[in-house]
Amino acid sequence: MPNRSIDPLFQLIKTLEKSEKRNFKLYVTRNTSSDNLKIIELFDALDKLSEYDEAQLLKKTPGIKKQQLSNLKAHLYKSVLSSLRLIKDDQNIDIQLHEQMGYARVLYNKGLYHQSLKILDKMKDLARQHHQVSFLVQALFFEKKIEALHITRSSEYRAQSLVKESEEVVSRIKAINDSSNLSLLLYDWYIRHGHARNQQDTEELNAFFEQHMPERVRQFKGFYEELYVNQSYCWYAFIRQDFLQYYRYTSKWVELFQRHPDMIKVETLQYIKGLHNLLSAHFDLKNEEGFTKTLKLFEELEQSEWVQHNDNNRIQAFVYLQQGKINQYFMTGRFTEGLSIVPNLEEKLQEYQLQLDRHRILVFYYKIACLYFGSGDNEKAIDYLQKIINWKLDLRTDLQCYARLLHLIAHYELGNFDLLEYLVKSVYRFMAKMGSLSIVEEEMFSFIRKSFQFAAGDERPAFQHLLDRIKPYENDPRETRTFSYLDVISWLESKIEGVPVQEVIRRKYLASKRKK
Repeated sequence: MPNRSIDPLFQLIKTLEKSEKRNFKLYVTRNTSSDNLKIIELFDALDKLSEYDEAQLLKKTPGIKKQQLSNLKAHLYKSVLSSLRLIKDDQNIDIQLHEQMGYARVLYNKGLYHQSLKILDKMKDLARQHHQVSFLVQALFFEKKIEALHITRSSEYRAQSLVKESEEVVSRIKAINDSSNLSLLLYDWYIRHGHARNQQDTEELNAFFEQHMPERVRQFKGFYEELYVNQSYCWYAFIRQDFLQYYRYTSKWVELFQRHPDMIKVETLQYIKGLHNLLSAHFDLKNEEGFTKTLKLFEELEQSEWVQHNDNNRIQAFVYLQQGKINQYFMTGRFTEGLSIVPNLEEKLQEYQLQLDRHRILVFYYKIACLYFGSGDNEKAIDYLQKIINWKLDLRTDLQCYARLLHLIAHYELGNFDLLEYLVKSVYRFMAKMGSLSIVEEEMFSFIRKSFQFAAGDERPAFQHLLDRIKPYENDPRETRTFSYLDVISWLESKIEGVPVQEVIRRKYLASKRKK
């Protein structure tokens, strides 16, 4: 399991690059008070620790008493942030706007009202240019305060224009708030539950979506309003596994940024997430041409300056791009070849462990397990599936279920029949409890239970019988979830033909290319 320190200062220091550490020490030594010398001692000690241990920390810092530690840590935390602020991302629009607001307040406090109003006008222009409506609210409220307290005679009908402008901005804020709320709630639904498991889930989701969908949604014209509405439809379709609608709205998500290219730098992570979802939509629809085109666009973005020079952007781009590359190996049936990226992936997961959320790590474990399973290395697949099973988390119940099902199949492949009887009962009980059992999964459990009595030579006809029973459900919307997590049909065909599963998938991929 990833090592996740709960100490915020330790986490912050462990994310620093060499240049940032050097800059911090230069920043602190400008004022050589005894407290500053102590926080450098504390900084060096924390930097050398592999994991946070207060007893070890105090042992390595003999000049610091235990009762001083809490205050010094708070001082150090603030100093690190201040040093980072001096060198980090002057192009960030939020920082620029905050800076403008600060200048306006300084001028106002000096009694220079007209100069303050000019700064606020510039700030509003910059905010409008980059769709930063929350900063427009701040500027307008400050302007109204100045006009209400002082006679500025800045322009005729100033009061009326400020009132009208405020009402328009507040209306936009409401639209953005309503649409972003729906997007967030739907995404939260997916993180907790995964895809809709049954008709009841779908009906509850439909009612939830209709209840929270903002009024006059079609009238939303601003960048953020469009973004959050597209995201809402995207999550709604993805949870229901309506892959065509999912593709339609992920395309709109990405196209929105392409219509507003300046916003790619402002909302880089939103664009990265859009490209990731567009890749997923192409993958679900088996559209290799669209997938390859989007992957190339993503790779170009990853190399851009505003991704590489921002830790968060760089890490998230890496995460989603690696998921896309693994999916490409799945799509083309090149599972063994895909294993070549696992060592680097493991190294990066370790490097980024403090910044990655548990959901992303779970997804990687499952995808790596699938690479090993598809390549025929069932023991390694089991190792990664055990990481998911043993990690007690209350999220992605669908992933928890299918990790257990694939774990069961991998043991079946290895002939671990002494374990299978226990595993079948355990996995079936877990999936039933989660309400995740579909017709296809019931058939699979029934098959594995009966497999204990198979005589030698009976396996292949039994696999054929199971394939015949589940094949009709391949395009059934109610069974889509099972087939999207496990390519059960290709696995059964591989057992019937006596060839590796990746060979079956590769053959299907090549046949689909010939048809085009």
